[in-house]
Amino acid sequence: MIHSTLATRGIAVAPHSLAAQSAQAVLREGGNALEAMIAAAATIAVVYPHMNGIGGDAFWVFYAPETGVSAIDACGAAGRRVSRAFYQARGLSAIPVRGPLAANTVAGTLSGWDLAYQVSRNEWGGRLPFARLLEDAIYYARHGVPVTASQHASTAAKLEELKDQPGFAERFLVDGAPPAVGSRYLQPALAATLERIARAGPRDFYEGELARAVTAELEAAGSPLTLEDLARHQAVLKPALALRHSLGSVYNMPPPTQGVVSLVILGLLDRLAIAGLDPLSADYVHRVVEATKQAFRIRDRYVTDPAYMTVDPQSLLEPQALDALAAEVDLQRAAPWGQTAAPADTVWLGAIDGEGRAVSFIQSIYHEFGSGVVLPGTGIHWQNRGCSFSLEPQALNTLEPGRKPFHTLNPALALLNDGRVMVYGTMGGDGQPQTQAAVFTRYAVMGYELQQVVSMPRWLLGRTWGNPSDTLKLERRFPPQVFEELARRGHAVERLRSFDEAVGHAGALVLHANGMMEGAADPRSNGGVAGF
Repeated sequence: MIHSTLATRGIAVAPHSLAAQSAQAVLREGGNALEAMIAAAATIAVVYPHMNGIGGDAFWVFYAPETGVSAIDACGAAGRRVSRAFYQARGLSAIPVRGPLAANTVAGTLSGWDLAYQVSRNEWGGRLPFARLLEDAIYYARHGVPVTASQHASTAAKLEELKDQPGFAERFLVDGAPPAVGSRYLQPALAATLERIARAGPRDFYEGELARAVTAELEAAGSPLTLEDLARHQAVLKPALALRHSLGSVYNMPPPTQGVVSLVILGLLDRLAIAGLDPLSADYVHRVVEATKQAFRIRDRYVTDPAYMTVDPQSLLEPQALDALAAEVDLQRAAPWGQTAAPADTVWLGAIDGEGRAVSFIQSIYHEFGSGVVLPGTGIHWQNRGCSFSLEPQALNTLEPGRKPFHTLNPALALLNDGRVMVYGTMGGDGQPQTQAAVFTRYAVMGYELQQVVSMPRWLLGRTWGNPSDTLKLERRFPPQVFEELARRGHAVERLRSFDEAVGHAGALVLHANGMMEGAADPRSNGGVAGF
């Protein structure tokens, strides 16, 4: 069995090893966990471009012993010209998934880096220059990185719908074909953009020379976003959602993300007697899946831009609310299940520094390569998060100018009663809260070793990137009788590969009460843990 990576002074994890190493280098230089995460976020935006980029959104949950847990919402809103009438006037009944009309929300990622850097300097004593945190990313964009199998596979799978999008072929194809695995991948335009951000700061993306260049390119491509849309965007520092669990306190992002879903699942499992179960058993998987259905129904009823919500999301985590939901779970029969949220591509990263400060971070462009639109002068590919809006006036997530889109993204953090601090997360649309439940319960509740937990067979109810069906999909490493028993209980079961990206790229870090650190990266990704 492969064991967790251990450390004493600092540790980081990412779904690409180079990003984890960027974070480690910053920690070695005396940087804190927020500074390390900015460096990792910049690097992974370059080395894993099919999953994320500076044209997307990001969310942060972070902890310091002196100040507790906080969150950063770096979600961009729909442009001021982006309305239901805008699309209906073009004869559309739904927002396109790809292309310029899908590039309809501001990219918030850089604003999150900026706000995290301010918190680092003002509250955590951070002293590293912002430009230092982008050094690795600039190098990899300028001099190249090896193309991963994941990038090649995503490019090949989505080639037909992406190859004709503005700028896509020039940035992501070689002679009209996906770049070969292991070939050197250069991004000179993006390198120049990152160099400018390093000199002028992230705010230049929203209201400086870079903002003017970006909006000119967006307009030329056919996006409805304007310079005013970028200028009015700001990341927001806010309290994290908190679940009172029998093992401690678990935190996640408030809306517009589905962080409350992840916490509801854990709250229900805390009531469904899973501690003594086999983590590969039908009894365990059934409980988590049925808890997930209850949580998704809550999500689909309430969760949207918080300015439009009719309930306080924290109220959904009150004990009496969770008791009522747990009572609805049938331990022997699967509840009916139907279509859920759309697929998504994302990266989750974590870092812990020597002062016990921890960061859980997630960054995304939504679908593989986002909208597919690449701005040729800046090298930025733009997200398509806004295609999740509905053009139906009565829909929960109906489109309005200036409204934030619903996000599947949700980084998790736990403060356990025994003094452990845990950060964990994954990519994968509907799969994010399910994988979080698997990682947390198998580690914290059942007591399995951290790397074993991240590597164990997982499942997915519903859809994620590259897989549109709503069945219950399990990796084939589960025992055969588990498939049989779950089918007997009424689940529509499918088999996945032994290690399948459909169940996400998970990662986890733990700081123990004695100061020891451990980390685990997902063998389903190109990830790594870097500690010292």
